[in-house]
Amino acid sequence: MTIYHHNINNNKDGGGGMKWSHIRNTFLPEESFRSWGNYARALKDTPFRFKDRLLARSSDTTELLEMKALSRHDMKKSLNWWDLLWFGIGAVIGSNVFILTGLEAKYHVGPAVVIAYFFSGVSAMLSVFCYTEFAVDIPVAGSSFAYLRVELGDFISFIAAGNILLEYVVGGPAFARAWTYYFAALCNHKPDDFRITVDALPEDYNHLDPIAVLVLLFISLLTLTTTKGSSRLNSIASIFHLLAILVIIVAGLVNANPKNYTPFTVPFGAGGGIFRASKVVFFSYVGFEAVPTMAEETENPGRDIPIGLIGSMFIATCLYCLLAITLCLMQPYNQINTNDPFSLAFETVGMGWAKYLIAAAALKGITSVLLVAALGQARYLTHIARTQMMPSWLARVNERTGTPVNATLTMLTANAFIALFTSLDDLSNLLSIATLFIFMLVAVALLIRRYFVAGVTTKLDRIKLIVCLVLILGSSSTASATYWGLNNQNENGGGCWIGYVVSMPFWLIGTVGLWVFVPQARSPKLWGVPLVPWLPSASIGINIFFLGSVDVNSFIRFAVRTGIVLVYYLLVGVHASFDKAKEYEKKRIKELHHDTNPFEKNLQQLPPVVPLALPTAIYYVSVTWWWRTEFSHLQSTTKARTDKTPSPISPSSRKV
Repeated sequence: MTIYHHNINNNKDGGGGMKWSHIRNTFLPEESFRSWGNYARALKDTPFRFKDRLLARSSDTTELLEMKALSRHDMKKSLNWWDLLWFGIGAVIGSNVFILTGLEAKYHVGPAVVIAYFFSGVSAMLSVFCYTEFAVDIPVAGSSFAYLRVELGDFISFIAAGNILLEYVVGGPAFARAWTYYFAALCNHKPDDFRITVDALPEDYNHLDPIAVLVLLFISLLTLTTTKGSSRLNSIASIFHLLAILVIIVAGLVNANPKNYTPFTVPFGAGGGIFRASKVVFFSYVGFEAVPTMAEETENPGRDIPIGLIGSMFIATCLYCLLAITLCLMQPYNQINTNDPFSLAFETVGMGWAKYLIAAAALKGITSVLLVAALGQARYLTHIARTQMMPSWLARVNERTGTPVNATLTMLTANAFIALFTSLDDLSNLLSIATLFIFMLVAVALLIRRYFVAGVTTKLDRIKLIVCLVLILGSSSTASATYWGLNNQNENGGGCWIGYVVSMPFWLIGTVGLWVFVPQARSPKLWGVPLVPWLPSASIGINIFFLGSVDVNSFIRFAVRTGIVLVYYLLVGVHASFDKAKEYEKKRIKELHHDTNPFEKNLQQLPPVVPLALPTAIYYVSVTWWWRTEFSHLQSTTKARTDKTPSPISPSSRKV
């Protein structure tokens, strides 16, 4: 009755009031936003609502049925393993390999860069395993957001998802402007030849890139019309991309000189060099997380998703390793030109034509990355909107095309605006650590999923689970922070392993404790990660290891973005989520004739392990900061007390 009375009062304002009421009900239909009075009361209750939603978990059924119903229409199930395989290849194999391989081979590790690619590929495969099990069990468009919401709760899932969305808004424009760069190279022009310079705008924002906007527009329109059509185009383009890469590999190996592989591991790569290179090339494997967002459109998730995700990562790892071998066999590592390693390597052996093939391959790789990203980010946003933590208008799925039109257009607008004005250098600097952070959280969520089920797991087992997770997370964080803190002070990596020597036994104790003393409470439905808890625990440790290599400025940017997401959550998200949960509870109670609500019971039995992830991240950042500042202080003190000059760190290493 109150709601209708409020709408009648709004109608007194005439057409403008009705229009505003319609807009409000479209974007913020929840009870807390129906009037300023309601919103004021909601803000006053924010501490209570935040506490209520902090530990509130969703369920598989809620994500699969209740949430999807809010889109009004279903996405079309038209994808199979073949589609997902090529989506994965297109998402992962971009242009990074043509630049990063030369950089790391010359400055950090020499021909052993192939080991760095192999290590990073195995590390990424561990995350792929975790994503695959979740995607098979919960085949919805939300990917990691849905998985974390089920196992870690509303708050952590939204904070993580908000960072990913902000990274999408930066990453898409970065790749779009890189598309212009490689297109110019293919046409034997400079990138600025295809851009419009506006002197009235600030520097770094005055080179307008209409080609980047047109590329984003074309890709978005394609994804709007049909997902299957997008898949066909991606499959054909990716096949030609792989053929081009194979031609590059074969042509390079024909001109290989085995002497260039001696020494295999250069002096500065014998210690920490391989790991420094690994943490850089690891980002060449990032991108696969967009593929699970298409699980909702997959015909047979139990079969298609494992083949598509694991198969694409295996192929990407093999190709990256072959490209790394090829480059270092063609010329000595210390003669590699880091600006365009492969093209100039082929010029030195008299095959200058190969630079056009490399530019075309890079251009196609960026196009596929943009295509898969456009599909993934729209579906990610759609599922967040289904929870009403973002405007539910974004959750709409078009009846005819079966695609999320509103979410796609929203992300297109944001990406195109940034791509038009912002320079590629500025965009690259904004790319942050959100992906690694979510990879770690998904692995934590998988362990909780396997070892905790409300009403099944005993109190003693919950306590043991908490202790084991604390050991795994805490030891990995301390060891990683110590390693990179010492590594920054010692170019050869000497003494850096002290943190792992001291801390990793605790990681081993935590993992063995899960394996031996905590019984698994749930088995995967169709496909599961092998060797649980070893592989998920290793994934946690490795992702935290890579997090430790990120510079302090990236942590600051991550903290700022998290702060922005947190403010939005406290002002809007928590109230929308709270209202939706209460509406859901009333509906279920009514259906069960006032019996105990199993969803509410599930919330009451949630173990206190869920909020561990965020405090662990805060602890990790603090420890990392302390190590770096402490050793910088020690180094400056040493300089003041002695006349000896310390061994300089390579300027090129600093730059990279």
